[in-house]
Amino acid sequence: MRDWSALEGSPSPLGVTWVEGEAAYNFALYSKNATAVTLLLFSEVDLSTPTYEYRLNPLMNKSGRVWHCRLRKNLIPGARYYGYQAAGPNEMKQGHRFDPRKVLLDPYARCVCFPTQFNRQAASQEGSNAGKAPLGLITTEPSADWTGDVAPAHTSDLVIYEMHVRGFTRRNNSGVTPAHRGTFLGVVEKIPYLKDLGVTAIELLPVMQQDPQEGSYSGYMPLNFFSPHHEYASEGKPFDALKEFRIMVKALHVAGIEVLMDVVFNHTAEGNEDGPNYCYRGIDNTTYYLLEQDGVRYRNDSGTGNTLNCGNPCVRKMILDSVCFWREEMHVDGFRFDLASIFTRNEDGSINLTDPPVIAEIGSAQELEKLRLIAEAWDPATYQLGQSFPGVSWLQWNGQFRDDVRAFVKGSSGLVPKLMSRLYGSCDLFPDDLVNAYHPYQSVNFITCHDGFCLYDLVSYNQKHNTANGHENVDGTDNNLSWNCGWEGDQDVPPGVLKLREQQIKNFCTLLFLSNGTPMFCAGDEFMNTQRGNNNPYNQDNEITWLDWHLLSRNQGMFRFFKNVIAFRKSHPSLSRSRFWREDVSWYGATGKPDLSHDSHSLAFFLSGAAQKDNDIYAMINAGWKPLTFLIQQGQPKEWHRVIETSLPSPDDFCEPALDVSLGADEYVLSPRSIVVLIR
Repeated sequence: MRDWSALEGSPSPLGVTWVEGEAAYNFALYSKNATAVTLLLFSEVDLSTPTYEYRLNPLMNKSGRVWHCRLRKNLIPGARYYGYQAAGPNEMKQGHRFDPRKVLLDPYARCVCFPTQFNRQAASQEGSNAGKAPLGLITTEPSADWTGDVAPAHTSDLVIYEMHVRGFTRRNNSGVTPAHRGTFLGVVEKIPYLKDLGVTAIELLPVMQQDPQEGSYSGYMPLNFFSPHHEYASEGKPFDALKEFRIMVKALHVAGIEVLMDVVFNHTAEGNEDGPNYCYRGIDNTTYYLLEQDGVRYRNDSGTGNTLNCGNPCVRKMILDSVCFWREEMHVDGFRFDLASIFTRNEDGSINLTDPPVIAEIGSAQELEKLRLIAEAWDPATYQLGQSFPGVSWLQWNGQFRDDVRAFVKGSSGLVPKLMSRLYGSCDLFPDDLVNAYHPYQSVNFITCHDGFCLYDLVSYNQKHNTANGHENVDGTDNNLSWNCGWEGDQDVPPGVLKLREQQIKNFCTLLFLSNGTPMFCAGDEFMNTQRGNNNPYNQDNEITWLDWHLLSRNQGMFRFFKNVIAFRKSHPSLSRSRFWREDVSWYGATGKPDLSHDSHSLAFFLSGAAQKDNDIYAMINAGWKPLTFLIQQGQPKEWHRVIETSLPSPDDFCEPALDVSLGADEYVLSPRSIVVLIR
């Protein structure tokens, strides 16, 4: 029997695959509209002139819309890198942008190489970019050995720590080996710190391959969806990035820490119609992108210049294949999908909230059943937080939690009812009625994240200070819901202002970890890291975004507070439940029922722990600017012991187990802008 695949190649899997039994490579590329495709192979020493060119014959090397071939290794000696050239209509009004002179990157490349002469501008202009184009790596390397790797799975003790791989350890004072600063291995060296802090999952800001000349530090402009960013490897080599990412994941798993990835499947680094022709637009522009009616301009629903056509079967497959790759080959435990609402776009750009295919396909893939799927359920054109988002079982970033808690702690009026909803688990957004049956843990609660102010800046700046970004301070949101505590910035801060800032940070921390749901906070918030008032440092690869570890030494009291509050939450399953608190919670005001009036700034609640075999908890919250006397409306005073009082300096602000700080009266005077938490 003749093996047709050995002769013609196979259309599956896409990308380049080593076929061990034939000592050959299989190449497969999707393009619906290309009229000709040429495979280019390059040696290690010459990335400009191909050592081998293979023009694919559509009568033999094409199946459906996939171009493919199979080449024996001994016939292409020295081939190390590869790319494609694709010919086809260059009719912009029809949406096509084929240029047969361009060297194009395989969307499925597992590692990406950038030649010494790599040049973004060359890809943006007409003509050849040979020797200046990113290329895929050809390798016979076997799959990673994951023997002994056990993925942790957290429930009530889940605490997510959002981290930028480079920014986490890039500074000289990070305490990391110089060669590992700003890399995956740098994260490995910081695992003892993460364990000491008590977080149980890290959420990595985008680590997929970026364009090193695009100008983005944050990682939200992906070039490729199947390879880790080469600059996060200790020596900046593409294949090292693959290996070192796996080393990091295995080490974190040993430490009991889940690895979540922030992924961007809504746009690419190719930008708008004036951007570079690296890959997708040159391979099949109308397949990969949503276009305006004129066929020339790109729809910009993502706010970054282009929008992936997530309704197209090819794009959906690429997204699903990427997620499966990172799960199966890299052992990632979950994903946070940036602008996940883009997944609800049909191929014509309309919105499908009933059953968008890509969400259904991710949710129904058997190999992805145990993954954490987290949605950012909004984009510049639509807001789908809560029931509107079609991924019914997904977790969602709760932007309403962020806004309501920020406004309440700041001192805004009319927010007590909203605070009650956020503490309870946001059942207004995630209802657990018979039809919906949401869980409170589906609400990812956060005060800060990579977007906007970090926590110290939230209490230190009334206005953004983004001049360094080069856009005359017009970029970044103006709706920060921040309050500088009476002094703008960090220069010559009066001691009283600094004390109040620390108290407000502790208030935010306490409310976050008292709330039912899944808590998340931003790396560095636990020791008052600052970005100098920049709320959009997307292009700041410098000390604005690199964590300043000297602040950990200076602010040990704040670190201790965060560490203890995290431990308190993890040891009290009453707080974080699979279901809402229901009859276990009683709401109070300072002296009676909750004061829900517009001018109220106070709230108390009692949470029974009996159903969870836990202690009872009583919390009193005064966001007002005057002292307020609270009547403890459950039990006898001597039964209660103080755990937290945010107005006190360290170490008195946290006294767990606090058996020697029992109450002597049923009244407790809370200082202005403070929280007290009791247990019995």
